Amino acid sequence: MDQFEQLEIIYEDSNLIAINKPSGTLTIPDRFNSELPNLSSILKKKFGIIFIVHRLDRDTSGIILFAKDAETHRKLNIAFENSEVIRKYHVIIDGLLPQDKMEIDIPLRPSRTKVGMTVPSAKGKPSLTKVKIIEKFRNASLIECELITGRHHQIRVHLQTIGYPLLIDELYGKNTEFYLSSIKKRYNLKKGAKEFPLISRLTMHARSLEFKHPISDENISLKAEYPKDFSALVNVLQKYSGKK
Repeated sequence: MDQFEQLEIIYEDSNLIAINKPSGTLTIPDRFNSELPNLSSILKKKFGIIFIVHRLDRDTSGIILFAKDAETHRKLNIAFENSEVIRKYHVIIDGLLPQDKMEIDIPLRPSRTKVGMTVPSAKGKPSLTKVKIIEKFRNASLIECELITGRHHQIRVHLQTIGYPLLIDELYGKNTEFYLSSIKKRYNLKKGAKEFPLISRLTMHARSLEFKHPISDENISLKAEYPKDFSALVNVLQKYSGKK
């Protein structure tokens, strides 16, 4: 089975293709190691030409859209720039938000001291994230974040700035792994056994996209199902961390 056949295709027509990106897979080739698996190269090998519309962080799973022709690419770029594409992410955060719904309106700019990171700044670009609680657990929450603007690491920085970082986020959070033993009472391992983390990547999943088809003008609504690790984490939190 080649790399393309291993991809989960959410939607495809003659103009565009939407993929449920696995965590750990790059959107575009790595600057230092072009041999690392990336969606752009896989799709170019299949279609000959492909256009990148938007990106997801390497460790973010979920829906990502590519155009197959220049006109579709141009129109989708305009739609993204004008906030005409509804982008929703499901995120597991550390802590319990004080409100069921809120807007985080904090300007952001690239860090001047840490390459690749983003920081809040009054002199930054306007940045808006809409947040809604899906489910509360004892010390964590599953939330939906809608991107109104699309700054680099926007959701991660906005949540960290208000005191509720992602449960797993090695750049902006406190944890790099999550273990069942941290929430399950009387958790016991067999002698000599090693506990492996339930999840050891960013707890963020690009859940859905809604937009007008750039060529047919049809309303398109797409959803990416949770990958196994994200789904397992939600199930464990529900079972052992107690719904609130």
